Amino acid sequence: MAWAQAWNNLRLGHRDVDPKAAAQPKQYAREAVPRSRPAFLIAGPPRTGTSWLHEVLQPHACLPVLSKETRFFDLRYQRGFNWYLDRFPQARDGRPVGEIAPTYFASPPARERIAHTLPHVKLVFTFRHPVQRLISLYRLKRAYGMVAWSLETALERDPELIGSSRYAAHLAEWQRRFPSDQIQVNLFEDLQEDPQSFINRIAAFLGMPRFLLTPSQADGCHPHASVCMTQPRWYLATHAATATAEWCKGRSLDHLVAGLRNSRLSHLLLGGGAPFSEISRETLETLTRRLLPETEKLEALLSRDLSAWKRLPE
Repeated sequence: MAWAQAWNNLRLGHRDVDPKAAAQPKQYAREAVPRSRPAFLIAGPPRTGTSWLHEVLQPHACLPVLSKETRFFDLRYQRGFNWYLDRFPQARDGRPVGEIAPTYFASPPARERIAHTLPHVKLVFTFRHPVQRLISLYRLKRAYGMVAWSLETALERDPELIGSSRYAAHLAEWQRRFPSDQIQVNLFEDLQEDPQSFINRIAAFLGMPRFLLTPSQADGCHPHASVCMTQPRWYLATHAATATAEWCKGRSLDHLVAGLRNSRLSHLLLGGGAPFSEISRETLETLTRRLLPETEKLEALLSRDLSAWKRLPE
């Protein structure tokens, strides 16, 4: 049953939305060294440079070990708060504890749970051209066997694609629950233009000493990395592997996932299939129109010109 539920969650992009669990995580008795609570969350949305941020922040912060995302507040809350804290290494050298967690942005249950459990946490959001980001997210999910459909069908069946693109609506809800000095909003274009200034701003907000990016890090954020992705060779095998990986992560078997990720088998399960087709102009125009109200509302919230987002992506 657990395997079937994991597959179904991946297929439909489900999130754990049980309102009865939104107040307080379970506490399991254990004897262990007390862990520090996370002081910051890089809270998304997905496909906005979070993998790059994980790479550059890892030497300067205490991030979860083995797995980049715990998915605790949106998917694994029933595991208990001690389980969550055990995902992190011991805080050392004054480094802040935090998580790169892009799926939290569009999850109302995650937002409520974080507000209740970590009321003083600092939150970092980065927004990207909404159509570009949506297409990138679709390709990622298709490459990993999370969806089996074309983009047009996925827009109808996978609520996460449009839901995580509602930047203004979700940001306003975060702002209702957290004071302004705990929230930082960035634009992906700033990362593309000047990675060092971008990371300087985040480090200052999180209370980290300023550090220099390496040359590879400064050149390593690929905004169109999803263009290099392909559809899976064998969808069912990739789908099953991804579902199994998520099942393992929820049961503290991250080392098994890490071993598979570093094995030759991963090259057979990811990539090597047919390339993604070009998105039709009609679909691009439809998405641009559909997301335009959110863009205009975000302009008002941020007092920043987002005219480039109102045009078709290049």
